[in-house]
Amino acid sequence: MLRATLSSLLARKLRLVLSGLAVVLGVMFVSGAFVLTDTLGRSFDGIFSTVYSATDVEVSGEPKVALAETEGEQVLTNMPADVVERVRSVPGVADATGVASADGARVIGANGKVVTSFGPPRLGLNWTGESQLVQLREGRGPTAPDEIAVNAALAKAAGIRVGDRVGVLTLQPKRTFTLVGIFGYSQGRDTIGGVQTVAFATPVAQELMLGEPNVFTSVEVRAADGVTPEQVRDRVAAALGKGYVVKTGTELAAQSSAEFKEALKFFNYVLLGFAGVALFVGVFLILNTFSIIVAQRTRELALMRAIGAGRRQMVGSVLLEALVIGLLASVLGLAAGVGVGALLAWAIGRLGGGGLELVGVGVPAAAVVSAFAVGLLVTVVAALLPAVRASRVAPVAAMHDAATPDRPLTRVTVAGTAVLAAGGAALGVGLSGNAGDATLWTVLAGVLVSFVGVALLTPVLARPVVSVLGRLFSWSVPGKLGRLNSGRNPRRTAITAAALMVGIALVTGVSVILSSVTESFDKLARDSVQAEIFVAGEQTGPLPPTFDAQVLGRAAATPGVAKVSAFYADQAVVAGDSQFVVAVHDLPATRDIFGLVPVQGSLGTLGDDQLVLDAETASSLKVRAGDRLAVQLSRGDARTYTVAGVFAESDLLSGVFLPESAARDFRVPQPAQAFIQLAPGATVAGVLPNIEALLADSPEVSAADRSAFVRQQTAQLDTILIMIQVLLALAILIAILGIVNTLALSVLERTRELGLLRAIGLRRGQVMRMVTVESVVISVFGALLGVAVGTGLGTSVVRALNDEGITELAFPWAQMGTYVALAAVVGVVAAVLPAIRAARVDVLQAIAYE
Repeated sequence: MLRATLSSLLARKLRLVLSGLAVVLGVMFVSGAFVLTDTLGRSFDGIFSTVYSATDVEVSGEPKVALAETEGEQVLTNMPADVVERVRSVPGVADATGVASADGARVIGANGKVVTSFGPPRLGLNWTGESQLVQLREGRGPTAPDEIAVNAALAKAAGIRVGDRVGVLTLQPKRTFTLVGIFGYSQGRDTIGGVQTVAFATPVAQELMLGEPNVFTSVEVRAADGVTPEQVRDRVAAALGKGYVVKTGTELAAQSSAEFKEALKFFNYVLLGFAGVALFVGVFLILNTFSIIVAQRTRELALMRAIGAGRRQMVGSVLLEALVIGLLASVLGLAAGVGVGALLAWAIGRLGGGGLELVGVGVPAAAVVSAFAVGLLVTVVAALLPAVRASRVAPVAAMHDAATPDRPLTRVTVAGTAVLAAGGAALGVGLSGNAGDATLWTVLAGVLVSFVGVALLTPVLARPVVSVLGRLFSWSVPGKLGRLNSGRNPRRTAITAAALMVGIALVTGVSVILSSVTESFDKLARDSVQAEIFVAGEQTGPLPPTFDAQVLGRAAATPGVAKVSAFYADQAVVAGDSQFVVAVHDLPATRDIFGLVPVQGSLGTLGDDQLVLDAETASSLKVRAGDRLAVQLSRGDARTYTVAGVFAESDLLSGVFLPESAARDFRVPQPAQAFIQLAPGATVAGVLPNIEALLADSPEVSAADRSAFVRQQTAQLDTILIMIQVLLALAILIAILGIVNTLALSVLERTRELGLLRAIGLRRGQVMRMVTVESVVISVFGALLGVAVGTGLGTSVVRALNDEGITELAFPWAQMGTYVALAAVVGVVAAVLPAIRAARVDVLQAIAYE
């Protein structure tokens, strides 16, 4: 039986390739995710080791507002300059250097635009001279207040050279400097980790990056000969006392690397999630492949049963074939995953400005284990049902010339209804928020089970829907034959279409959600914001784009402007808890523009020691108008504010609102958004150019009308959709392979039938059209099913998010129509090889086929 199974497997090499390709792609994604994160993790280990290689010990101030990784970067507390001398006087310290460094130095390039960064910081710091790490390439270090030096990667990205006048945005509005030096790093590197670095003279760095003179963010300590970094660390910590963080360079490198790897886990989960989708789709392909194989080998299996093969041997035969396919696919998928992981790591390094030096690509144990576990498990599980079906072939079937007829759909319909109901229930519980900490897993389980339920019900829909779709092509004999072929085996058609359904359903569901978010935001901007001109920028990094606060006063004085409201944003500690806070410019104007309704106190002009908040936040903090709240901002000492007013819940505004004077202690003391209401009779076309002129020195932001503002603020949603479409393209590719596989195996199954059709006059071109119609009908059926299911899922999520402000349900009709049209194209492409094979069937051999 073993020899017979292996001989059968080797005799059908094409079937082996097509069956295993889906598993190869899925395993590639899984193993590639682990290879990518391992490569990036070890690469950043090397980067942080390099960064701290010249630092024995570092002293920094404890942050006033502790932030989680998802909330942003920590703002270190400024230390007085005399700390450097105190550290230098500690026994065992050879030297101590004060460093004034912070993220947020944005260089304006030669093209007049800010050099963007998608992830790595844009550091501004004081020039402390060359070292074993930092090396001048051109010019010299800055010494005068109007001089800067930049690293080589930033100079290339900005298109600037030594001697150029360069604009830089910091905690203050645009300042122009002379570029006097360009520096690089050891081993010929232009940057470390893609970081853009601007070096100022020390007093300038303190003013522009830290907001006050004679302070540093850290002190780099070099230990004396014969003294270990650990000894120096302990001595410095004892000398300085509380309020300081003292760590060795080794500890800092390990901590920074660990924080990065923690953030990298989310990226890994995303990739594994899409790998799971790809493998889920692959199950449909493998299940269909083995189902067709078992149907084709009915006589062969029956003969084996007739000569003594038992049912267990029949099950073992099919599962052994699946095991061989899974093993080979796992090996190939692992190899492909290593290549893809390395390629993605290289691409991420390039996107980060080319500063990420990759270590050698490694293959972690998790990649190997997951590749074989997933590959073998998915293949064997998918082949289990066909294997059981093979064991039920009766020996008498060997006397029949036809394959086993299709079975009634009653059981599968009942099972599908029950599974879909269970999936819908789980999805409902998860989206309603009643699942507690297990909400995400409940939603994912609900989606997965719902997909299985829909897949089980698909055969019931296949025959009538395919019949209707096929009538579009029934104007010719090949079209009629293709329509009949696509509906002759509902199970086969359903499984093939279901694979395509999963990918398109997920893309459609996400499209519905993102379209609804955009429409909801647009409606809020129309109905809840009584402003005609908006000032804002698109955030691409941890810090929001900002502009000069003086623009606000000038805008208010511009002819045609009635009111101006603006917001500064930061994280703070309010009553002991981390809280997003806003400093507001002109609260009365904000009240009128956003339609805020006071329920306690008033919403008049705020004093320096007053704040307002929405009713929900007030309830959670258990405060009322007149109560006092302690607030610790990123900089400065904690202050106590009086609650001047509480306003009713608003769809757009919530949280704690501080006076504009509080913004001086924000991480970035500049406004991020402004809303301008025009005077009666004034037009946007007449006022907008004047507002744009005021923002000439703030290239990160722009003034726009309402529609342009909505497009700007929702642009990231389009990026998210494109990323999801790209990642789900793998699942759709597997679905296409499923169509190819089904058609190819169907052509083999219908060899005699094709010969008879050719014998009675069906030409080769007509045979190809017949197969193409069958393919297109299956593809379009899968796409329509995917659009329907995705619309349902997207609608459910949108309805569940009503309380979060997503109140409008919008359907991206153009995108959904595109998906269906592309499915038709996919059907044509998938039919090419099977159609050519069908057209080349030898008539005489086919008629004589046994």
